[in-house]
Amino acid sequence: MQTEARVGVVNSSHGGGGTNGGVETTSLKFKQQQQELLQAQKTQIGTVSQLLAGGVAGALSKTCTAPLARLTILFQVQGMHSDAATLRKASIWREASRIVGEEGFRAFWKGNLVTIAHRLPYSSLNFYAYEQYKKLLYMLPGSENHGKSMSADICIHFVAGGLAGITAASATYPLDLVRTRLAAQTNDTYYRGIWHALRTICKDEGVLGLYKGLGTTLLGVGPSIAISFSVYESLRSFWQSRRPHDSTVLVSLTCGSLSGIASSTGYGAGSALRI
Repeated sequence: MQTEARVGVVNSSHGGGGTNGGVETTSLKFKQQQQELLQAQKTQIGTVSQLLAGGVAGALSKTCTAPLARLTILFQVQGMHSDAATLRKASIWREASRIVGEEGFRAFWKGNLVTIAHRLPYSSLNFYAYEQYKKLLYMLPGSENHGKSMSADICIHFVAGGLAGITAASATYPLDLVRTRLAAQTNDTYYRGIWHALRTICKDEGVLGLYKGLGTTLLGVGPSIAISFSVYESLRSFWQSRRPHDSTVLVSLTCGSLSGIASSTGYGAGSALRI
């Protein structure tokens, strides 16, 4: 009897250990599932943040520089509406004074709403696509030692930037076409707004009419964005390696301005030809 009792006690203890092991395994699996869920939520939040940040940044920058953009367009088309004497006297100050005197100060932001409608999705896709393409390129064989070779990093940033620019421009090109046609209107108003322009183009020219000139645009946008991102990343890395305690805002503004100048220098002639 005593032997049977001892055996029963031993069996009970082994059975209890198995139960505890099962509970621990279940608890571990539950924790792993929770971690995976949290990681997925963080990824989604990161994606939304990248899209929102890119869109807001693009809209804000275009709004701040709208007066200069309007002056640029007026200078580019001035030869179509002015005589030689007027062209010789042309200057930024003279043209700005004319706009304020004849149209009012708010005229500097004419068409800015259409620009924002295009820039929000374009900038969002541009920034998001750049980060995704960059991750994919770093996953390619031979890219494991990124960060150690500056030339390899510049190449990856250049390719990722070019692909991002092409992706964003292709996805938002109908809005870009509408924005350009609305801005090109002078005294004769053919399009009454964004939606009217979209409907009219689809009716008169077909859906493919929304993509007229896409090839020429991509030839300019791809290299332009590639130069912009590669110059920005290179300047920022160089600056932070030499002066790591400088303000992040100062570094971003300076590097962003210089990269914008570099990309616009190569893209300016193409913009003039498009108009």
